[in-house]
Amino acid sequence: METVNIKINGRDYVVEKGITILEAARRVGVKIPTLCYLKDFTGTGACRVCMVEVKGARSLCASCVYPVNEGMEVFTHSQKAIEARRNTVELILSNHSKDCLTCIRNQSCELQQLANEVGARDITYQGDKSARIYDDLSDGIVRDTSKCVLCGRCVEVCKKVQGLGILGFQDRGFKTTVGPVMQVSLKDVNCMQCGQCVNACPVGALSEKEEIQRVVEALQDPTKKVIIQTAPAVRASLGEEFGMPIGSRVTGKMVAALKQIGFYRVYDTNFGADLTIMEEGTELIHRIQNEGTLPMITSCSPGWIRYAEREYPDLLDHLSTCKSPHMMLGAMIKSYFAENNQIDPKDIFNVSVMPCVAKKSEIRRPEMTNNGYPNVDAVLTTRELGRLIKLYGIDFTELPDETFDQDMFGEYTGAGVIFGTSGGVMEAALRTVYEILTDEPCDEIDFTAVRGTEGLKEASLNIDGLEVKVAIAHSMEIAKPLLEEIRAGKSPYHFIEIMGCPGGCINGGGQSIVPASLKNRGFDYKAKRAQALYEEDELMPKRKSHENQQIQDLYQNYLGKPCGHKSHELLHTHYSKKERFDI
Repeated sequence: METVNIKINGRDYVVEKGITILEAARRVGVKIPTLCYLKDFTGTGACRVCMVEVKGARSLCASCVYPVNEGMEVFTHSQKAIEARRNTVELILSNHSKDCLTCIRNQSCELQQLANEVGARDITYQGDKSARIYDDLSDGIVRDTSKCVLCGRCVEVCKKVQGLGILGFQDRGFKTTVGPVMQVSLKDVNCMQCGQCVNACPVGALSEKEEIQRVVEALQDPTKKVIIQTAPAVRASLGEEFGMPIGSRVTGKMVAALKQIGFYRVYDTNFGADLTIMEEGTELIHRIQNEGTLPMITSCSPGWIRYAEREYPDLLDHLSTCKSPHMMLGAMIKSYFAENNQIDPKDIFNVSVMPCVAKKSEIRRPEMTNNGYPNVDAVLTTRELGRLIKLYGIDFTELPDETFDQDMFGEYTGAGVIFGTSGGVMEAALRTVYEILTDEPCDEIDFTAVRGTEGLKEASLNIDGLEVKVAIAHSMEIAKPLLEEIRAGKSPYHFIEIMGCPGGCINGGGQSIVPASLKNRGFDYKAKRAQALYEEDELMPKRKSHENQQIQDLYQNYLGKPCGHKSHELLHTHYSKKERFDI
């Protein structure tokens, strides 16, 4: 590694040649404020917040794009740099909505924190503001340009993570906004509703569409039995809403909070995950044995489904027909549970807590109904659950651990838990498929080759003489080569897992916001959250979905068999080509 000698604030340092001043300063423990910068995604110097003084330079330099060189002298907090940053922030504030107290990002807003850090105490610049565009027509995401700071993070994330480029800079000068082309609604473009743009936004310009009030109203309705289920990834993130370290596993406290709020039943979506493995694993076996369409691709991620229907409609036959786990459990609650408890399905209000914004649009798909009733009535993100718990005045960190209701859907296995990580669905499926095909116990059930939060993963497993080849992709940019391979008829795989978000559900668009300051210094928050789920998997007495006794009872007493007539009626669905938005 080639190095250079530089000075930062009068002190000598040896740093890697070619890195930026911002990166060099961070490596030696000097913090330079930023706003538009997001490691691995942006580096345009657009906001000018990270300005520093460089000896010999004719003007201040944007440290996020200015490379170090031999003998450079940098002053990160000279009077000139401090005043320039404060002026920049005050200019940004002059065109920014001032509804901080009622903003969804109050106390987690990077601009709010930055204004305090640079000492912006006055509204120095007064004048007209850009015309506001407020778009809440999509099921999952709300866009409010009055709060946008034109940092471009959402633009880059949409382009580099999902390969879509739905968002871009529109118009020029004072009229510049960030949004879809021609200012059309997010409802009408090829948006996955994944919410990665929401997680990247430093302010409240992009947010999830809240459903908290709908849930509260249902809880107050004496005619409704309000049943809630929580996805596996939620337990690895919810603690962050209450100041707990990233990766804290808060399963018991989460259940205790939900029971205090007054839900009629509190279930774990992991039961639905185990049920999904029974159906999806059986479907894969049928396809392999009967020369069905291969490779089969998982269908748990609604963001991926939205993408496939618009970008790869010719490959829809490759998708598993299984509903996602929370939709399966929702269907069981409004059929099996309702019948056994003599409750009219119309009097059940199903709530799912998900790490995913796209789940909000999934529950509104006409295919996700049975007998005229939606499988799930409302979806709360992890962030929304945190707000709901605070709304009810619950001291979350002091709660004792409680367990999920055990009456009908309380049991789950470690296989269900790891659904929340990239590769988890694949690993859970292989544990069951192996034993069904070989009729032998699978002793080595930790398929570590499919684990990890970075890049494309591939593996093969010899099952009863058949070499089963699998691949795992998370985010559409990683999935595209696999899809093009299938389209070209050259795919070597039997089974492919695709998740819409990088790292899987642990990094879903509805999870707790991770500060850019942590992301920018390389903190691997995805690995921390994933580890919480793998730890819970290891602690479970049963780690294979088919070992779930309540699942076996469900088939014996109600469904018949996996992929049977009743199962297809309640647990499977279909997908169809959707119109793309093209200019």
